Amino acid sequence: MSKQKPATTVTSGAAAMPTTTMNNSAAAVLPRPMRRVLQNFLLVWLDANLDESKKDFKKSLRHLRRVVASITTFTDAQECVNFLSEIKREKVFMIVSGSLGQHVIPDIEAWPQLESVYVFCRDQVAHEQWASKISKALQIDRENCDRAMISISFNGIDPLFMYTQLLKETLLDIEDDDAKSIKELAEYCRLQDDIDESKIRKIEKEYRDHTPIWWYTAPYFIYSMLNRGLRLMDVDIIIKMGFFIRHLHQYIEKLYNEQQQSSAKATAPFTVFRGQGFSVENFDKMKQTKGGLMSFNNFLSTSENRQVSVKFAREGASKNPSMIGILFIMTIDPAICFKSSIPYVDVSKDGYFKGNEAEILFTTHTIFRIVQIKQMEDDHTHTLWEVKLTLVGNDNHELNALTAHLRQEINWTTGWSRLGGILIQLGEPAKAEQLYQILLEKASSDEDRAEYSHQLGQVYDDMGEYSKALSSYEQSLEIWKVALPPNHPDLATSYNNIGSVYDSMGEYSKALSSYEQSLEIRKIALPPNHPDLATSYNNIGLVYNNMGEYSKALSSYERSLEIWKIALPPNHPHFAQSYNNIGLVYDNMGEYSKALSSYEQSLEIRKIALPPNHPDFAHSYVNIGYDLNY
Repeated sequence: MSKQKPATTVTSGAAAMPTTTMNNSAAAVLPRPMRRVLQNFLLVWLDANLDESKKDFKKSLRHLRRVVASITTFTDAQECVNFLSEIKREKVFMIVSGSLGQHVIPDIEAWPQLESVYVFCRDQVAHEQWASKISKALQIDRENCDRAMISISFNGIDPLFMYTQLLKETLLDIEDDDAKSIKELAEYCRLQDDIDESKIRKIEKEYRDHTPIWWYTAPYFIYSMLNRGLRLMDVDIIIKMGFFIRHLHQYIEKLYNEQQQSSAKATAPFTVFRGQGFSVENFDKMKQTKGGLMSFNNFLSTSENRQVSVKFAREGASKNPSMIGILFIMTIDPAICFKSSIPYVDVSKDGYFKGNEAEILFTTHTIFRIVQIKQMEDDHTHTLWEVKLTLVGNDNHELNALTAHLRQEINWTTGWSRLGGILIQLGEPAKAEQLYQILLEKASSDEDRAEYSHQLGQVYDDMGEYSKALSSYEQSLEIWKVALPPNHPDLATSYNNIGSVYDSMGEYSKALSSYEQSLEIRKIALPPNHPDLATSYNNIGLVYNNMGEYSKALSSYERSLEIWKIALPPNHPHFAQSYNNIGLVYDNMGEYSKALSSYEQSLEIRKIALPPNHPDFAHSYVNIGYDLNY
């Protein structure tokens, strides 16, 4: 049995007034759908005269599938509009006949999911001619779409930013069987909607014939699929492409190290550029973060050629009113790259396209400081902006303080299970459930089964599936009782989380007994100000509150808060939970002004530490609203 430590559940109290709890179990991807979109875009073709049995239609389709494999056809305009209205996470390229376009386009042209519209007149050109022409335009627009949809997060606004370094470490730490991984990726892609079979066969048979950089820059599906997986934190895609993430990083690192040993290595700071479309929403976030930090949560393609990048920025803003064009001007200090192990490489020799963009590729999850944001001087459309960035090293104190504590919270495991811990912290229980179910199916030892069962228990607890949570926790505990000494901290964690489930089920005496078992083990096994002791006091306070013993509850909560103030950095989510729970006790004691103050402290921390759609915000707003009535 390794010394891996299961994650600790910290239970926050329910709202003072009755609230409806949404059961999210339906959102879990189990069983996973067999067919789904794997790239950032799809093509919709609307034409009242489409006849899929005709040769000219099939020829046109072949042309278009070389660029976008996922194509949905419609002959009815309203059905098409209904379909488009449901698209939320992809960009749509639309082909429409002139007659239907006059009626449909005015109603949908401002929709953010609609990237480009191509109108054709059947009477003027043959199918094959216009399909070839549209394919060329579509290729350019598709590349701009992919470039614009790279995942970016901002310090102080996006909670994902806090986990940027941990996510990078996790993805690069995973060791998989490469041959098996390539085969699994190919088999997975064959089940989906939008990957051409010839491209799947090529990567399956020729993967080792080319470098990872070649595959990443080739006009196949690797770049777009990886982009989508990291942008949406799509568990299936990330698992299937984990081997490629590692290979690409290692290859960039290899070439970078060779460069450092040669006379060609850079010593003085230099500038690279990146032009892309940028959503208005992200641009507003960036302006709020000016002077702060931002992370590109993927491998970062840049260019030494300013004009090429300006062209990409203009193209990114030209067709969609919800997008603006951004020219990133990035100052790179080679000394920071060397010291912080941030490798980069000129891909002109290894890339699919040889030398036509002066492309410099950085490893994944590179962080920059936002220095300046200004409108481009020759921009008369008010849609083009220059953003000056400087590279930030791993020794930056803003990153290290919180990252160190977050790393400590999930340092009990490695690899894919660590990714599940990050998803739990980000409030993504359905994605974490999907991940742990996949891992449990593949588990080959009792140690792994205990760990994944425990994590599933935590996920089910978060989702309100208490009977499933209790079953998973107890399965894990039975394995650990055999494998571990009686005062091992992992046993304390199991008892703590079983207590959490009993508390949620209203079985308070069982909950208190489990929490006290957990606390006794922790007093023996841990230092006096360890965060897990704070967790035990917090949860014992919760039970006392539910049992109506408010003075005992307040005492336990305050002891918990004292320890967390010593052990954790400011604005940690646990402080929000602690202040929320203290507010609940004051509410129940009729001290509403003290309760309101505690709730407001909790809300301010949650605004910094949690995603904007996190369910804990509902508790804060309901509780504050309740006390404002007094």
